[in-house]
Amino acid sequence: MPRTKKVQDEPKLLSDTIDLDKSIDYEKLGDLAAPIPGVDAAESAPKRRGRPAKKAKGDDAPNVAAEAPAQEAAPVKKERTEKNDNPVQAETKAQAEPSSESAPQNNAPAAPADAPQNGENKQAQQQGGQNNPQNNGQNNGQNNGQNNGQNGGKFNNNGNYNNNGKFNNNGKFNKFNKNKNRHNRNLPQDDFIDESIQLPPPPPEVVAAAKAKWRELRGLPMFELQQRAEELGIEDCKKMRKQALVYSILSSTGGEETPIYTEGVLEIIPEGGHGFLRNPDHNYLAGPDDIYISRNIIRRYDLKMGDTITGQVRQPREGEKYFALMRIDTVNFEPPEKTKRRVAFEYLTPIHPIEKLNLEWKKDEYSTRIMNLFTPIGKGQRSIILAPPRTGKTVLLQNVTQALTVNHPEVKLMVLLIDERPEEVTEMRKLIDRLKNDAVNAGKNIQAEVLASTFDEPPERHIKVADMVLEKAKRLVEHGNDVVILLDSITRFARANNVVIPHSGKILSGGVDANAMQRPKRFFGAARKIENGGSLTIIGTALIETGSRMDEVIFEEFKGTGNMELVLDRRIAEKRIWPAIDIFKSGTRKEELLLSDEELRRVWVLRRYLQDMTTVEIMEFMRDKLKMFETNRDFLTSMNG
Repeated sequence: MPRTKKVQDEPKLLSDTIDLDKSIDYEKLGDLAAPIPGVDAAESAPKRRGRPAKKAKGDDAPNVAAEAPAQEAAPVKKERTEKNDNPVQAETKAQAEPSSESAPQNNAPAAPADAPQNGENKQAQQQGGQNNPQNNGQNNGQNNGQNNGQNGGKFNNNGNYNNNGKFNNNGKFNKFNKNKNRHNRNLPQDDFIDESIQLPPPPPEVVAAAKAKWRELRGLPMFELQQRAEELGIEDCKKMRKQALVYSILSSTGGEETPIYTEGVLEIIPEGGHGFLRNPDHNYLAGPDDIYISRNIIRRYDLKMGDTITGQVRQPREGEKYFALMRIDTVNFEPPEKTKRRVAFEYLTPIHPIEKLNLEWKKDEYSTRIMNLFTPIGKGQRSIILAPPRTGKTVLLQNVTQALTVNHPEVKLMVLLIDERPEEVTEMRKLIDRLKNDAVNAGKNIQAEVLASTFDEPPERHIKVADMVLEKAKRLVEHGNDVVILLDSITRFARANNVVIPHSGKILSGGVDANAMQRPKRFFGAARKIENGGSLTIIGTALIETGSRMDEVIFEEFKGTGNMELVLDRRIAEKRIWPAIDIFKSGTRKEELLLSDEELRRVWVLRRYLQDMTTVEIMEFMRDKLKMFETNRDFLTSMNG
């Protein structure tokens, strides 16, 4: 079929039929020349933000009728936004669209008489938007006010972001108010400023009576506390722990006006910045009846982990779980204002011990008398007792405890038992209680306590107790106190830390991780004498000759780190000669700083005299000589030379 020749003058588009030289006859164009209704209004209208408003039901029929003209312009706006590649199709499609004049009638029910009609409302909006913004605001306010009344006052479309306290005009829940208190979502209890802190303290006689009452109840056994609680009519007293029972009895007997005082060691929670007072009766572990300390009090007094705090307690308010600390009386047995001027423990200057701790307290107690001669201990000493099994290390620690409480009541004594037998813990606590009662009868006041974690407890508990004891000791030293820690034992403490820490992949001989010794070394290395300050003395025991390769590795790690070593001999203990001390393997570094020149010279002469004897003969000789003299000074004076 032959191709038809294209005519160059043939019009391609509808617009080509219009002669540009002539004036345009709009009458011939007909509907094409008519302006598209609603385009300018759609372009000038602001874009709505948020989800669209819900359709009204029932009584909201007049609103549907009023919004009908706005719905007609929606398809036109959509048509303008679409991309049209063919102008002919676009013009044809626009020609086929019905105009606003031929729009179908809305069969919705008529609006009330006082409501504006659709045409009037639309005309008022167009005129107000073009000519008078004030009229627009008045008409919109009138229209939206009636719509809000019909919708129950839940939504407001006037653009002023007004709501009923829950929903904004865009339907989102509390969009503009939810971030106002975003920092207070996870705040702990009572973290705001407590006005009761500024109140004047009660009279001194009231405070003294309250503290005496609290100490009396704290020293009673559980069955007596439960009997008192039953007499006072306290509910569920059988289920309460000791501290909660004490506070309940104090609240019931004294009433709301009677102040309640407490004492404990601060543990700060890193997540919230607040803290709790841990009770020594529970080995400074967390409990449901611990006293809460707000973050504001911690910041105000610059408190740290391990601070010993004494203060007034208030009962829980509505919505609170814990008893809260209302007022701080002392921090580490001193006024709380001094905490802001203290120097951190890490920045204190350590020196050699220069002040001796006298361990001679009884004539027939030969173990401490021999230690006082050959292995003297000073304030700030880092002492380690190397003991094979069943050589009397526990009895030796008990004798040292009695000597310190009798001769040095100013020392803060803490006995830390890690992974020990429960019966030994009970025996040590009874000993401390008896020593406290004897001191009270003698008119003295000693500060000694026993913290323990028995072998049936998990290793994490061992580490937690040891960390709290060390932090408390550091805080006391920062305030110039002399602290003594008796640790039994370093070996079991290192074993527990070897289980708890994440393994580094480097295993030493005996199955010891390379990082397992860091925490025990940090604990043992904290012992020091502070220049022009307090001191921290640690007397720890280490197990040897147990047949375990791990124990030998732990001993080798600590060998040489202390400045005093006391070695117990199994052969002496097997013959039931006590104390089983190997004098030639035991000694103190820089002992000339602790002994006088005359005592030092005579002790050296005694060591030379005992050089040719065996360890068993040495102990028998020393026991026989010490029996003859009341004190060590008399024994040294009786020596020739």
